[in-house]
Amino acid sequence: MAGIVAGAAESLISSPFELFKLREQVKSASRIPTSTSVTEKGTGSPLIARLLHGFSPDKRALNQSVSLLSTLATKHPNMMGALQEYPWMITGSGRPPSVCDVSRPLDVISLEGWSALWRGIRSGVVRDSIFSGIFFSSWQFLHRAMLDWKAVGMDPLPRSDEEIGPLSPLAVSLAAGFSGSVAAAASHCFDTAKTRTQCIVLPKYVSMERNLLGWRRPGNRFERVTGIHPSDRNLLFRGIWLRMARCGFASFVIVGSYFLTVDHLV
Repeated sequence: MAGIVAGAAESLISSPFELFKLREQVKSASRIPTSTSVTEKGTGSPLIARLLHGFSPDKRALNQSVSLLSTLATKHPNMMGALQEYPWMITGSGRPPSVCDVSRPLDVISLEGWSALWRGIRSGVVRDSIFSGIFFSSWQFLHRAMLDWKAVGMDPLPRSDEEIGPLSPLAVSLAAGFSGSVAAAASHCFDTAKTRTQCIVLPKYVSMERNLLGWRRPGNRFERVTGIHPSDRNLLFRGIWLRMARCGFASFVIVGSYFLTVDHLV
């Protein structure tokens, strides 16, 4: 239970940093020219450079948006200029920018709002809770089993763990690595769901429309609670072996280096 609570707390704290890291990785790996590169080349005005790749301005779409919004009782004093701050709205597509163009913290907050920093928090909390719970419980189980195995040949039988003595650092590190691999396998589908969610640009006005319309999350009850999208069902276990290897090796190195450092310092 303590591991589950610790995993949930870790997910809440690290979610914004994970979002920025992931989007920077996607941006660096993408070969699609971003708005920044287009602007640097000077191929057009700053407004045109910020448009989506492959789209051009649609003056009629902009005028139609202004005419629809001008009927509001409380409206922006300079509605035309305000709409031009979101150039993708005047392309007639209604599509937000690519995730490659929304990777910096200021861009994410200004376009998607503060709530975007914790996007995918449902699947993230489930992922880290399952990982921490399984990791610590399985590691403790293996540690207990190794202590009992070591005490089998002792005469007289030890009455406490102190009489058994410390375990080998290598054995403890291997147990931690195995526990990390098992925990990664159990939580991998939620890791994929969180990654997919963080790679989606969801502007503030879209979130507002969904709240006003009472938009319901797609999928069954389990998918809605854990933040899994139904279209990702066939992708949830992709890369599971790589994540198992990464978590297992990382757990082995962390525990092994900890015991190695303690042995040299104490």
